[in-house]
Amino acid sequence: MKLITRFAPSPTGPLHLGHAYSAMLAHDMSVAEGGDFLLRIDDLDQSRAREHWEEQIYEDLSWLGLSWATPCRKQSECQSQYDRALTALWDKGLLYECTCSRRDIRDAQSAPQEGAPLLGPDGLIYPGTCRAHSGVDEVPTNSRPKNVTLRLNLSKALSHPTWSSKLFTKRTAMPEELACFIEMGPLANTRAQTYEFTREQMLATIGDVVVCRKDMGAAYHLAVVVDDTAQKVNHVVRGDDLLEATMIHRILGHLIGNDVDLSYSPPNYYHHPLVRDDVGKRLAKRDDARAISKYRSEGASPQDIRKMVGLD
Repeated sequence: MKLITRFAPSPTGPLHLGHAYSAMLAHDMSVAEGGDFLLRIDDLDQSRAREHWEEQIYEDLSWLGLSWATPCRKQSECQSQYDRALTALWDKGLLYECTCSRRDIRDAQSAPQEGAPLLGPDGLIYPGTCRAHSGVDEVPTNSRPKNVTLRLNLSKALSHPTWSSKLFTKRTAMPEELACFIEMGPLANTRAQTYEFTREQMLATIGDVVVCRKDMGAAYHLAVVVDDTAQKVNHVVRGDDLLEATMIHRILGHLIGNDVDLSYSPPNYYHHPLVRDDVGKRLAKRDDARAISKYRSEGASPQDIRKMVGLD
């Protein structure tokens, strides 16, 4: 099978050294295996995306010596696919409308049960306020509402045998079924490590994530699964800050992959360490001092960038 990797930046600011590391790592992996490297523009949030930042992405990556097939997939042009995925989940009765603000969720979490985690891969773990009023056992008879925030009913998605049968498998001599993903990156103890999760673990540490935002039409977790599946990405290279989100993506892939004219096959993952500043803080786009374009304007070479991020 041909190795297919991707780099998916958002055009909301300048690319920095952390972006260079992730892009070059994914590109090097695909070239070494005779595979394909894809560039995707994650411009789902049109309120922040800017055309000049998108153009600079192309310029910076080309200067680094990376090449990719064109035209690039752009999220802003793929809403119809996201809509089909959302409708499939809605028709299964797996989504519900949520009107809670971030403050509402913080207030609800102000007195958590003892030992309950506050933070999950999607931020504050949602306490289920709107789910309690959504008719969780009903299959909706109305069409999917538009311009609203929708959350995935994780408990319902994981409990139905038809929907969860492809996600969970029975391990030999194990008392319960497990879901898993394969990690190929430096977090693995060996060349590849299987991360396994029970239903109870996922319910306790993930919660009902947002899959559609009323101001964007889709949310990151849903869009990235549709994108990777549509592009047949089979080796996801990304920062280790997204490690905990991987089970969300595996769940959504199994729920929608075969319902929206897509053939879902679980990819392998390579989560790499983040590039940090001198005090250990992760780089951000507002950290222009480490922007690729700044190094380029000051006379640095692509090989200099490789040395800076430890790829040489």
